[in-house]
Amino acid sequence: MNTLAATQLVAAREIRAKLRDRTFLLSTLIFLLIAAAATTLPSLLSGGPSTVAATPVVSAELRAAGLEVREVPDDAAAERAVRDGDTDAAVVAGPTVLAREKAPSDVVAALSVEPPVRLLNPAPAEPPGAFLVPFVFAFAFLLTSQTFGVQIAQSIIEEKQTRIVEILVAAVSVRALLAGKMIAGTVLALGQIALVALVAVVGLRLFGDSELLNLLAPAIGWFLPYFLLGFVLIAALWAAAGALVSRLEDIGTVAMPVQLVVMLPFFGVIFLSDNAFAMQVLSYVPFSAPTAMPLRLFTGDAAGWEPPLSLALLLVTALAVLAAGARVYEGSLLRTNGNTSLRTAWRERETVD
Repeated sequence: MNTLAATQLVAAREIRAKLRDRTFLLSTLIFLLIAAAATTLPSLLSGGPSTVAATPVVSAELRAAGLEVREVPDDAAAERAVRDGDTDAAVVAGPTVLAREKAPSDVVAALSVEPPVRLLNPAPAEPPGAFLVPFVFAFAFLLTSQTFGVQIAQSIIEEKQTRIVEILVAAVSVRALLAGKMIAGTVLALGQIALVALVAVVGLRLFGDSELLNLLAPAIGWFLPYFLLGFVLIAALWAAAGALVSRLEDIGTVAMPVQLVVMLPFFGVIFLSDNAFAMQVLSYVPFSAPTAMPLRLFTGDAAGWEPPLSLALLLVTALAVLAAGARVYEGSLLRTNGNTSLRTAWRERETVD
């Protein structure tokens, strides 16, 4: 069996096993529910525009303001509609707004004349929910890369602990085994995040927040390739870390460095999202670029040439880390008696070729 066929075989086996895993299915369902709730609940809970009873004299003006208008023949019928609870408010001669308990702000605004305003230094428009965008990008990358990365490491350790790996490498090459695991994890992670993005886009389109959707669309489009390369970068680190230990109980001894290179950029993007210079720097650092650059695209702070340059740097870094991680993996995979130091794994790689 050649390397390509062996890689496909390992990847298909890993994907089938994960699709039968209830934990994976449940976590995917939870992510989808969170995306659906975040995009639909604000519109549903806002209650929509007020219903208002009005005569034909003012009904057109109220409809133009987006209100739900019920036409009535006279002012007495309009007041009766409010008293009977058929409408939230009514507009009678004057014009005067009638309501039961509170003044309906959208009806009052529809009948008011705003003075002209001239902004000398206008700030960019920020639609409702925009403040959540940094957290959404950062949490999506953090949770997915950490979850699937740890699962790749655990899978490698379990195969070493049970010594199944000795049977596997007798049938397929070490490189094919690693490549299959990496491809399976990447496909599943990208599929999961693509589903979440799809649900978010559909939710925003159906429930009318088109302004936020128009701003998010370019950022989401760039987020997917950034996520793909960023995930490969993190997964390669977890694969190498997992190969260095032989028991699941010891995963904590190698997990801390990997967690630091994921968590520190995450907190950097969260806490420095208002600092333009810091965000520009973070958008070129490979470990923070998957969240920092899409956020700068959302806020309109990134020039057109910046995303391709940042993505190229991330690609080069991911390939370099992947090559280094593969070397460590090859040098430590068959060392099942205790933990393997990074230096030993790096030097002894040729013994398992």
